Amino acid sequence: MGRGLSAVLAAGERHARGLPGGTVAEIATDLGRDRSQVSRSLRTAEQEGFLRRTPQRTFALDWSLLTDAHLLTRRRLHTDGMLALEQLSDETDEGCFLGILSGDSTVTVGESIPASSKMVGSWLGRPYPAYCSDAGQALFWEASDMEIRKVFAKVPFQRHGPNTPTDVEDFLSRLDAARTRGYSIVDEEAEPGLYSLAVPVRDFRGEVVAALQVVGLKSRLEPLTDHHARALVARGKWLEAMLGCPAANN
Repeated sequence: MGRGLSAVLAAGERHARGLPGGTVAEIATDLGRDRSQVSRSLRTAEQEGFLRRTPQRTFALDWSLLTDAHLLTRRRLHTDGMLALEQLSDETDEGCFLGILSGDSTVTVGESIPASSKMVGSWLGRPYPAYCSDAGQALFWEASDMEIRKVFAKVPFQRHGPNTPTDVEDFLSRLDAARTRGYSIVDEEAEPGLYSLAVPVRDFRGEVVAALQVVGLKSRLEPLTDHHARALVARGKWLEAMLGCPAANN
Protein backbone atom coordinates (compact mmCIF):
# COMPACT_ATOMS: atom_id res chain seq x y z
CA MET A 1 0.00 0.00 0.00
CA GLY A 2 2.85 2.38 0.85
CA ARG A 3 4.58 1.72 -2.47
CA GLY A 4 1.33 2.23 -4.37
CA LEU A 5 0.72 5.53 -2.62
CA SER A 6 4.26 6.71 -3.37
CA ALA A 7 3.65 5.97 -7.07
CA VAL A 8 0.42 8.02 -7.01
CA LEU A 9 2.22 10.89 -5.27
CA ALA A 10 5.03 10.73 -7.83
CA ALA A 11 2.48 11.09 -10.64
CA GLY A 12 0.98 14.03 -8.75
CA GLU A 13 4.39 15.66 -8.40
CA ARG A 14 4.84 15.48 -12.17
CA HIS A 15 1.47 17.22 -12.59
CA ALA A 16 2.63 19.94 -10.19
CA ARG A 17 5.67 20.50 -12.43
CA GLY A 18 3.40 20.96 -15.44
CA LEU A 19 4.04 17.49 -16.90
CA PRO A 20 1.26 15.20 -18.22
CA GLY A 21 1.80 12.41 -15.71
CA GLY A 22 4.63 9.98 -16.40
CA THR A 23 5.56 6.66 -17.97
CA VAL A 24 6.58 3.69 -15.86
CA ALA A 25 10.23 4.42 -16.63
CA GLU A 26 9.93 8.12 -15.72
CA ILE A 27 8.16 7.49 -12.42
CA ALA A 28 10.59 4.68 -11.55
CA THR A 29 13.45 7.12 -12.13
CA ASP A 30 11.75 9.78 -9.99
CA LEU A 31 11.37 7.26 -7.15
CA GLY A 32 14.76 5.60 -7.63
CA ARG A 33 13.06 2.20 -7.66
CA ASP A 34 12.96 -0.91 -9.79
CA ARG A 35 10.82 -0.48 -12.90
CA SER A 36 8.92 -3.77 -12.47
CA GLN A 37 7.90 -2.86 -8.90
CA VAL A 38 6.74 0.58 -9.97
CA SER A 39 4.81 -0.90 -12.90
CA ARG A 40 2.84 -3.17 -10.54
CA SER A 41 2.12 -0.25 -8.19
CA LEU A 42 0.91 1.94 -11.04
CA ARG A 43 -1.37 -0.77 -12.45
CA THR A 44 -2.88 -1.34 -9.01
CA ALA A 45 -3.45 2.40 -8.57
CA GLU A 46 -5.12 2.48 -11.98
CA GLN A 47 -7.42 -0.42 -11.04
CA GLU A 48 -8.36 1.33 -7.79
CA GLY A 49 -9.25 4.53 -9.65
CA PHE A 50 -6.42 6.74 -8.41
CA LEU A 51 -4.69 6.95 -11.80
CA ARG A 52 -5.71 6.68 -15.44
CA ARG A 53 -3.71 5.62 -18.50
CA THR A 54 -3.48 8.28 -21.22
CA PRO A 55 -3.25 7.66 -25.00
CA GLN A 56 0.44 8.59 -24.67
CA ARG A 57 0.89 5.60 -22.30
CA THR A 58 1.56 7.80 -19.31
CA PHE A 59 -0.06 7.42 -15.89
CA ALA A 60 -1.96 10.56 -14.84
CA LEU A 61 -4.07 11.47 -11.82
CA ASP A 62 -7.75 10.65 -12.14
CA TRP A 63 -9.29 14.05 -11.35
CA SER A 64 -12.73 12.54 -10.72
CA LEU A 65 -11.30 11.25 -7.45
CA LEU A 66 -10.35 14.79 -6.46
CA THR A 67 -13.84 15.98 -7.36
CA ASP A 68 -15.33 13.29 -5.13
CA ALA A 69 -12.98 14.36 -2.33
CA HIS A 70 -14.13 17.98 -2.66
CA LEU A 71 -17.78 16.93 -2.47
CA LEU A 72 -17.03 14.80 0.59
CA THR A 73 -15.24 17.76 2.22
CA ARG A 74 -18.30 19.94 1.70
CA ARG A 75 -20.59 17.33 3.23
CA ARG A 76 -18.28 16.81 6.19
CA LEU A 77 -18.09 20.54 6.80
CA HIS A 78 -21.83 20.45 7.37
CA THR A 79 -22.02 17.20 9.36
CA ASP A 80 -18.77 17.06 11.36
CA GLY A 81 -18.69 20.86 11.33
CA MET A 82 -22.04 20.96 13.11
CA LEU A 83 -20.81 18.48 15.71
CA ALA A 84 -17.69 20.60 16.31
CA LEU A 85 -19.86 23.70 16.70
CA GLU A 86 -22.19 22.05 19.20
CA GLN A 87 -19.31 20.72 21.29
CA LEU A 88 -17.49 24.06 21.19
CA SER A 89 -20.66 25.91 22.16
CA ASP A 90 -21.15 23.54 25.11
CA GLU A 91 -17.55 24.12 26.25
CA THR A 92 -17.64 27.92 25.92
CA ASP A 93 -21.33 28.72 26.45
CA GLU A 94 -21.00 31.20 23.57
CA GLY A 95 -22.26 31.43 20.00
CA CYS A 96 -20.05 29.38 17.68
CA PHE A 97 -19.91 29.66 13.91
CA LEU A 98 -18.36 28.12 10.82
CA GLY A 99 -17.56 30.55 8.01
CA ILE A 100 -16.22 30.31 4.46
CA LEU A 101 -14.70 32.85 2.11
CA SER A 102 -16.67 34.20 -0.85
CA GLY A 103 -14.69 36.82 -2.76
CA ASP A 104 -13.93 39.64 -0.33
CA SER A 105 -16.69 38.57 2.10
CA THR A 106 -17.20 35.77 4.60
CA VAL A 107 -20.39 33.72 4.73
CA THR A 108 -21.66 31.73 7.71
CA VAL A 109 -22.46 28.11 6.82
CA GLY A 110 -22.96 26.69 10.31
CA GLU A 111 -23.87 27.97 13.76
CA SER A 112 -24.64 26.78 17.27
CA ILE A 113 -26.02 29.35 19.68
CA PRO A 114 -26.68 28.44 23.35
CA ALA A 115 -29.79 29.59 25.16
CA SER A 116 -27.66 31.87 27.35
CA SER A 117 -26.46 33.88 24.35
CA LYS A 118 -27.88 37.35 23.79
CA MET A 119 -27.56 37.01 20.01
CA VAL A 120 -30.75 37.61 18.07
CA GLY A 121 -31.51 35.98 14.72
CA SER A 122 -29.37 33.77 12.53
CA TRP A 123 -26.20 34.54 10.54
CA LEU A 124 -26.57 31.56 8.21
CA GLY A 125 -26.00 32.53 4.60
CA ARG A 126 -25.30 36.18 5.43
CA PRO A 127 -22.16 37.74 3.93
CA TYR A 128 -19.97 40.17 5.87
CA PRO A 129 -16.86 42.14 4.83
CA ALA A 130 -13.88 39.83 5.35
CA TYR A 131 -11.55 42.62 6.49
CA CYS A 132 -13.49 43.01 9.74
CA SER A 133 -15.58 39.84 10.09
CA ASP A 134 -15.07 37.31 12.87
CA ALA A 135 -13.79 34.74 10.35
CA GLY A 136 -11.79 37.01 8.05
CA GLN A 137 -8.27 36.67 9.41
CA ALA A 138 -8.53 32.89 9.83
CA LEU A 139 -9.74 32.41 6.25
CA PHE A 140 -6.69 34.29 4.89
CA TRP A 141 -4.32 32.37 7.19
CA GLU A 142 -2.28 30.74 4.41
CA ALA A 143 -2.65 33.53 1.83
CA SER A 144 0.32 35.67 0.86
CA ASP A 145 0.36 39.42 1.42
CA MET A 146 0.19 39.88 -2.35
CA GLU A 147 -2.90 37.70 -2.65
CA ILE A 148 -4.64 39.55 0.19
CA ARG A 149 -3.79 42.96 -1.28
CA LYS A 150 -5.29 41.81 -4.58
CA VAL A 151 -8.55 40.66 -2.93
CA PHE A 152 -8.96 43.99 -1.11
CA ALA A 153 -7.57 46.21 -3.90
CA LYS A 154 -10.93 47.86 -4.62
CA VAL A 155 -12.58 47.35 -1.22
CA PRO A 156 -13.28 50.49 0.84
CA PHE A 157 -12.48 49.79 4.49
CA GLN A 158 -15.64 51.21 6.02
CA ARG A 159 -15.88 51.49 9.77
CA HIS A 160 -18.19 48.92 11.38
CA GLY A 161 -16.84 49.13 14.93
CA PRO A 162 -14.39 51.26 16.93
CA ASN A 163 -11.46 48.96 15.99
CA THR A 164 -12.17 48.21 12.33
CA PRO A 165 -8.91 47.94 10.32
CA THR A 166 -8.23 51.19 8.49
CA ASP A 167 -6.69 49.63 5.37
CA VAL A 168 -5.19 46.41 4.00
CA GLU A 169 -1.82 47.03 5.67
CA ASP A 170 -3.57 47.31 9.04
CA PHE A 171 -5.38 44.03 8.29
CA LEU A 172 -2.09 42.33 7.37
CA SER A 173 -0.50 43.49 10.61
CA ARG A 174 -3.35 41.99 12.65
CA LEU A 175 -3.15 38.77 10.64
CA ASP A 176 0.57 38.46 11.35
CA ALA A 177 -0.12 38.82 15.07
CA ALA A 178 -2.85 36.17 14.85
CA ARG A 179 -0.54 33.69 13.12
CA THR A 180 2.05 34.18 15.85
CA ARG A 181 -0.61 33.73 18.54
CA GLY A 182 -2.15 30.65 16.89
CA TYR A 183 -5.67 32.10 16.61
CA SER A 184 -7.23 35.40 15.62
CA ILE A 185 -8.87 37.92 17.93
CA VAL A 186 -11.41 40.31 16.44
CA ASP A 187 -11.98 42.96 19.09
CA GLU A 188 -14.87 45.32 18.25
CA GLU A 189 -13.89 45.32 14.58
CA ALA A 190 -17.22 44.03 13.26
CA GLU A 191 -19.42 46.00 15.66
CA PRO A 192 -19.21 47.74 19.05
CA GLY A 193 -19.06 45.38 22.02
CA LEU A 194 -18.48 42.25 19.91
CA TYR A 195 -15.44 40.04 20.54
CA SER A 196 -14.46 36.84 18.78
CA LEU A 197 -11.77 34.20 18.36
CA ALA A 198 -11.21 32.10 15.24
CA VAL A 199 -8.94 29.40 13.80
CA PRO A 200 -8.52 28.19 10.23
CA VAL A 201 -9.83 24.76 9.22
CA ARG A 202 -7.83 22.87 6.55
CA ASP A 203 -8.98 20.03 4.30
CA PHE A 204 -7.26 16.93 2.87
CA ARG A 205 -5.02 19.14 0.70
CA GLY A 206 -3.88 21.16 3.69
CA GLU A 207 -5.72 24.21 2.34
CA VAL A 208 -7.92 26.50 4.43
CA VAL A 209 -11.59 25.89 3.57
CA ALA A 210 -13.35 27.37 6.60
CA ALA A 211 -12.94 29.22 9.88
CA LEU A 212 -14.22 28.03 13.26
CA GLN A 213 -15.28 30.89 15.53
CA VAL A 214 -16.37 31.71 19.07
CA VAL A 215 -18.32 34.98 19.19
CA GLY A 216 -19.84 36.93 22.06
CA LEU A 217 -20.02 40.11 24.07
CA LYS A 218 -16.59 41.50 24.85
CA SER A 219 -17.39 41.98 28.53
CA ARG A 220 -18.19 38.27 28.85
CA LEU A 221 -15.82 36.60 26.39
CA GLU A 222 -12.57 38.57 26.71
CA PRO A 223 -11.81 37.56 30.34
CA LEU A 224 -12.03 33.91 29.26
CA THR A 225 -9.94 34.28 26.11
CA ASP A 226 -7.28 31.72 27.10
CA HIS A 227 -9.81 29.05 28.07
CA HIS A 228 -11.94 29.55 24.98
CA ALA A 229 -8.89 29.66 22.73
CA ARG A 230 -7.73 26.24 23.96
CA ALA A 231 -11.17 24.77 23.32
CA LEU A 232 -11.32 26.43 19.89
CA VAL A 233 -7.90 25.17 18.79
CA ALA A 234 -8.74 21.63 19.96
CA ARG A 235 -12.08 21.58 18.11
CA GLY A 236 -10.42 23.04 15.02
CA LYS A 237 -7.82 20.28 14.97
CA TRP A 238 -10.53 17.66 15.43
CA LEU A 239 -12.49 19.02 12.48
CA GLU A 240 -9.33 19.12 10.34
CA ALA A 241 -8.72 15.46 11.16
CA MET A 242 -12.26 14.66 10.03
CA LEU A 243 -11.52 16.43 6.74
CA GLY A 244 -8.30 14.45 6.26
CA CYS A 245 -5.83 17.27 6.85
CA PRO A 246 -2.32 15.70 6.81
CA ALA A 247 -1.02 17.89 9.65
CA ALA A 248 -4.06 17.60 11.93
CA ASN A 249 -2.41 15.12 14.28
CA ASN A 250 0.96 16.88 14.47
